Amino acid sequence: MELHEKKLQFLEEMSNKIRQDIIEMLVEAKSGHSAGPLGMADIFTALYFHILNHDPKNPGWPDRDRVVVSNGHICPVLYAALANAGYFPMEELFTLRKINSRLQGHPHRNSLPGLETTSGPLGSGISQAIGMALAARLDKKKSRVYCLTSDGEHEEGNTWEAIMFAGKQKSKLNNLTVIMDRNNIQIDGFTEEVMPLEPLREKYESFNWHVIEVGGHDIAAFISAVNEAKAIYEKPTVIIAHTVPGKGVSFMENRFEWHGKPPTPDEAKKALVELRTLGGQIKSEHQ
Repeated sequence: MELHEKKLQFLEEMSNKIRQDIIEMLVEAKSGHSAGPLGMADIFTALYFHILNHDPKNPGWPDRDRVVVSNGHICPVLYAALANAGYFPMEELFTLRKINSRLQGHPHRNSLPGLETTSGPLGSGISQAIGMALAARLDKKKSRVYCLTSDGEHEEGNTWEAIMFAGKQKSKLNNLTVIMDRNNIQIDGFTEEVMPLEPLREKYESFNWHVIEVGGHDIAAFISAVNEAKAIYEKPTVIIAHTVPGKGVSFMENRFEWHGKPPTPDEAKKALVELRTLGGQIKSEHQ
């Protein structure tokens, strides 16, 4: 699908709306993760409103593309994207993390339409995505599998077992694209201080993956990266998306302390003012 100027404006405005939804969800829940969901809003918007072959009215459609969210703690952005795309009512977003809610702190596959996996333990998502990609190959399906993963998960040994396994498959898992949220933070601090991950590009390449690095807030560049991944025949692709944790809210940006806490009511008001102002700037830039 062509990315024309009007569509790009729509995507940028939608990502801003999703960020506002995230803040409103978290302040209502009084718990949850702020930094990661805000940082991944542009990527989830690009996926659900431009890239994916999916049907919110028929979430079980056999030929759909699959989205595996390995870093399940960023689920507020997933829920907001699904609701805005029409998978379930928008008002249900405000039940996040409440008792008997379908929107739990980590996605539960059988609770909501549009969820492909149940997540919780970090490091398992790429393995699950590989299984789906192999199944699509066996079934001769054209569907693609996208796995969202954190950079911190790359401190997990099972992540690298999965990466090694995917790279050696003779079936050529070119229908698998891993999207890494390279935001450089985790709950205890900055990744390169807790457990250095670099050189990530060279590590993936050594396991026979195609590697693309991109700015995770440049929607057009991210869509181009996905299109490049679709053109790679001989191996799976990882897109290392460099993002700013807490993107759009000045007092949250690049602060690892916001990895796992929600805003207070006063902080939420300040955040929403910033995001609404940014929304106005987006409109003026495209005029």
